Amino acid sequence: MSIKDMLFSSVATRLPTRDLSRARRWYAEKLGLEPIEERHGGLRYRIGDGEFSLFHSSGTSPGTFTQLAITVADIHKTATLLRDRGVQLLDYDGPSLRTVDGIARVEGNYPSKGSAELGCWFFDSEGNMIAIGQSLP
Repeated sequence: MSIKDMLFSSVATRLPTRDLSRARRWYAEKLGLEPIEERHGGLRYRIGDGEFSLFHSSGTSPGTFTQLAITVADIHKTATLLRDRGVQLLDYDGPSLRTVDGIARVEGNYPSKGSAELGCWFFDSEGNMIAIGQSLP
């Protein structure tokens, strides 16, 4: 059977963690998320129709790219809430990406999502890079 003929029903992200208890606390305290299910060495979370899991691993993420992207309705309120909870937003000052108060305007977007996007990035307790985004019409 070719991949073209396969029927995919969902997709999910997996994020490595060296300390599952520490990561669980971080996601609860900083993002207000609790796992919907757990198993030995893993925690599963749901946001809207999507899901992600944290799993115990001896490996680590390089933290050089977005591993989990979360869409929000108001990025400015979300950024304020994150900062109030001790999350440090990353700053960029390059020719292709520049943040102002931790938030960047990214021109271009998928046509079904609007014309541009506002985004901010930060690291979780395990060094995984997380992005928060808000599509603009």
